[in-house]
Amino acid sequence: MKKRIFPIVAIVYILILSSLACSFELGSSSPDIAMFRANPAHTGVYAGKGPQGLTELAWKFKTDDKVSFSPAVSDGVVYFGSRDGYLYALEVNTGQEKWKFKTDDEVWSSPAVSDGVVYFGSEDGYLYALDINTGQEKWKFKTDKAVSSSPAVLDGVVYFGSLDKYLYAVDINTGQEQWKFKTNSLVWSSPAVLDGVVYFGSMDGYLYALEVNTGQEQWKYKTDDMIFSSPAVSDGVVYFGSWDGYLYALK
Repeated sequence: MKKRIFPIVAIVYILILSSLACSFELGSSSPDIAMFRANPAHTGVYAGKGPQGLTELAWKFKTDDKVSFSPAVSDGVVYFGSRDGYLYALEVNTGQEKWKFKTDDEVWSSPAVSDGVVYFGSEDGYLYALDINTGQEKWKFKTDKAVSSSPAVLDGVVYFGSLDKYLYAVDINTGQEQWKFKTNSLVWSSPAVLDGVVYFGSMDGYLYALEVNTGQEQWKYKTDDMIFSSPAVSDGVVYFGSWDGYLYALK
């Protein structure tokens, strides 16, 4: 394993962003689609209801290292990564392992599930696409640094950032790059996608808005420090935090 960068930054980022990824639709259930913060707009609004009171531990599953980021739950299966380098698929009712997939480094990225495929990044620099039933690799896409960003999937494209400073758009069927956009620093923020625009932050302090089909910059907004926060977009407003101590609402 290579030396981890920004360990304190990573811990704080995890505490801020940790949440379950459950359903894609804002007001309804979609059993085969799940991603970080519920949907491509990252509103954090989930279908269904949680437990009304804690009564017992249903189950727990042991990996060989820390579980740092959020799981995705889809159609009776929970998917999550561990710093042991594996992406796991477990039965939600029993916690029994269906399969696991080994990467060459730690898995910090929260997975996204769409149309029978689970997408996630690894610190080995790859974005992976696996068959949800078997855990077999369909394709993988190489970047030049770790992929800690959690992918967003919409309309045949998966969007994600890399610590190589780029935001990528990759075709979900072929694993081929459609476009990439370079910032001036690491991209740890997970992109939000809505109404033809992809929003994400960079450690250069900017919140970017790009056109989804071309990757052309529509606008950017400068804060006074790094942006690890993943934006949420709702009712014409994009919300995000910065290390300058502010939560921003842009419209």
